[in-house]
Amino acid sequence: MIYNHPQVLVEVCVDSVASARAAERGGAARVELCSSLIEGGITPSAGLIEMTRAAVSVALHVMIRPRAGDFYYDGEEFEIMQRDIALAQRLGANGVVFGILNVEGNVDIARTRQLVDLARPLAVTFHRAFDMTADLFRALDDVSAAGVDRVLTSGGEPTSPQGRETILQLVKQARGRIVIMPGSGIQPENARSLVDQTGATEVHVGLRSAIPSPMRHRNPRVAMGSVEGREYQCFVVLEEQVRKLCRALMHEH
Repeated sequence: MIYNHPQVLVEVCVDSVASARAAERGGAARVELCSSLIEGGITPSAGLIEMTRAAVSVALHVMIRPRAGDFYYDGEEFEIMQRDIALAQRLGANGVVFGILNVEGNVDIARTRQLVDLARPLAVTFHRAFDMTADLFRALDDVSAAGVDRVLTSGGEPTSPQGRETILQLVKQARGRIVIMPGSGIQPENARSLVDQTGATEVHVGLRSAIPSPMRHRNPRVAMGSVEGREYQCFVVLEEQVRKLCRALMHEH
């Protein structure tokens, strides 16, 4: 079945003010702001949230994830998440993005609902912790029951194109109660076909490009992080790539 959605909302994942500006100029309707994207994204600093809010007028959704790794959080981590949601509210965010599971790989409904209630009136997205659940279709009912507005998912696969059949089934199961937003592996070349084949009305994209560091002096013997060579490489969103994807989505089949 082919779906037609001439107005598809594009959300771009960014970790800098410059990338947020590029996403807005390229036509994105929303940015998801994170830090440490190499680890899947964690909560950005107050300074980054504040400066990004001042730099762009599109919707700004803030990642609420206190650490990398799994999505089972202890009491102190849950308290951090609550405080970070309150901070995002004060700094002008339009939405927050989080995901909480229990040790069995199911959605922690009670604590998800608690964070949703705390976040209001901001929009709430349940991120790709969803893809790590034991049963995606049960998880969809759980996050919907907790009052979440949208789910970011690759259909439980490494990329959305690989998970498109599951995404289609999730869209059907959602019945408009909650937005199913595909993310991961979406490029200008495959975005339109993914939307056509799943009925998704929003997409989440990274579109990051590697650029070399301007540093002339380099010490190749020392690595500050666990990935060697990252000290002299930056990843940014390029305006033209966002524009290219937005154009591809406007082209109706």
